[in-house]
Amino acid sequence: MPEPALLPHPTQRKRTFGVYIGRFEPPHQAHLLVMLEALESVQKLIVVIGSARAARNTKNPFTAQERQEVITAMLLEAGVKRSRLLFVHVRDYFYNESLWLSEVQRGVQAFTRGSSDVALVGHLKDESSYYLRSFPAWEFLPTHVVSPLSATDVRRAYFEGRLEDVRGMVPPAVHTFLDTFRRTPEFADLQTEYAYLREYRSAWNNVPFPPVFVTADAVVTRSGHVLLVRRAGLPGRGRLAMPGGFLEQGEILLACAVREVQEETGLSGGGSLTAALRAQGVFDYPDRSQRGRTVTHAFHFDLGLGQLPPLRAASDAAEAFWMPLSEALAQPEQFFEDHHAIIEHFMMRG
Repeated sequence: MPEPALLPHPTQRKRTFGVYIGRFEPPHQAHLLVMLEALESVQKLIVVIGSARAARNTKNPFTAQERQEVITAMLLEAGVKRSRLLFVHVRDYFYNESLWLSEVQRGVQAFTRGSSDVALVGHLKDESSYYLRSFPAWEFLPTHVVSPLSATDVRRAYFEGRLEDVRGMVPPAVHTFLDTFRRTPEFADLQTEYAYLREYRSAWNNVPFPPVFVTADAVVTRSGHVLLVRRAGLPGRGRLAMPGGFLEQGEILLACAVREVQEETGLSGGGSLTAALRAQGVFDYPDRSQRGRTVTHAFHFDLGLGQLPPLRAASDAAEAFWMPLSEALAQPEQFFEDHHAIIEHFMMRG
């Protein structure tokens, strides 16, 4: 793969703060060059690390803290002083852009403390760069780094065991981190999931159009608790999830959600569950599932107050239980795909 190129640009005054937003899963050579270029134009660089507090998966294999530490290491290795680096961790808000924007702004303002001398670093290359237009109060500082590198390519080579390819795409400090992480149980789980997903998607390689899957999920609440299952199989083995599954032929979406609740948790009384329906919504973030394009219809059932009904895990659930809502909402990193965001959506509606 060609080396990233850094094009010359005119000398400009140094801004006080620069903001660089990304997921950095993992950081690669082009990320490093963008940061080094930005540090020529700003006194301090605020690196905003996205997809924080997400469960590990093949798209987001590393925690925000791990990414912060390896970004720091690669910049120190390049001669940057630690005092010039600042970090903000931001969660994904798939269905509430305003919350994501406000979390970025709040995190940056904690460092800038009212200063307006802030520049946003980036490159408007495709739809993934839309956020660069979302902060009009910050001067836009376009990068001159030109590179075909992507973190997707790095992850693909990493999980497929093409280690020499990985070495050529990342700075030495990042390679050291990846090599160490490769010896952990977490990596073994991720590599198993990667192989599963690759085989799963290959089954659809020869269809005339990319498939769109339809699922139904259930957010069931009672007495300040939410009904959850722990996934028994891949993908997302061991993660918390709502009861739910794929729509069957001849089945309406509401019936699918009720059926999945009964099959996975043993909760009885389909009729009473249907009568407890309070809200519903469609959740269609394009990358919400690594299995392929999947649109889910989620239903919120509120069973009111009283004793929590007994449960019995079955189907593809390893465990079924009631969790206090306060605990569930406080642990986004424990949830499969966007299930935490969907539960949060319904709870924020009041």
